[in-house]
Amino acid sequence: MQVGAGTARRRMAQVALLAGVLAGCSQASDGETRATSSAPGATSGAPDTASEASAGSGAVAERGGTIGASGSACELPVTFGIAKDWKAEAVDAGAASDALLRQGPVTAACEVDAKPAGNIGFLRVWTGKPGDDDARTVLKAFVAAEDGASHAEYREVKAGGLNGVEVSYEYTSKLLDETKPERALAVTTARGPVVVHLGGLDAEEHRAMLPAFELAKRTLRTA
Repeated sequence: MQVGAGTARRRMAQVALLAGVLAGCSQASDGETRATSSAPGATSGAPDTASEASAGSGAVAERGGTIGASGSACELPVTFGIAKDWKAEAVDAGAASDALLRQGPVTAACEVDAKPAGNIGFLRVWTGKPGDDDARTVLKAFVAAEDGASHAEYREVKAGGLNGVEVSYEYTSKLLDETKPERALAVTTARGPVVVHLGGLDAEEHRAMLPAFELAKRTLRTA
């Protein structure tokens, strides 16, 4: 895809921002609304809002591997399939003590990079300590802790063999003064809660990577 010089400069700035540490943990307005259905519908064009992103085609990416089990790139409380050519890497346990790698009740545990497959973005996995909070409570706290998040829509979903809660929301970057859709899924396990989050460079990249998110959701199992 060819882009003009201005767009290229903007994307280079976004890539530089995306390559930095994960978003900091400062309080944001939830702006919650309840979605009426968990089934995604069809859309045309790149979505500009979280609501449009939540109405994706439901396509599922080709599976290229599985992470989560002992011996895999990321050992997690759950296992799930990752899209072909995406590369998974565990977040360093020492670095995970950094406050910038915590968001609400969970800590970054794994990052699955889409760049080898031709997209700019990540599927990130966050884990927390066992407790009494259900998936919705965990997910709401996760979104509330992301500065710039708004217009969150929550819905109950079946994530592979687990009951979960999914959210679509908007994220506005103060640095770039741009808004893009994001998606996250939370489940609870005996080893603690797990949040699977999909961002992306912009709305177009986010939509292109939704099939990888759907693959993760549909293949999710306890490890």
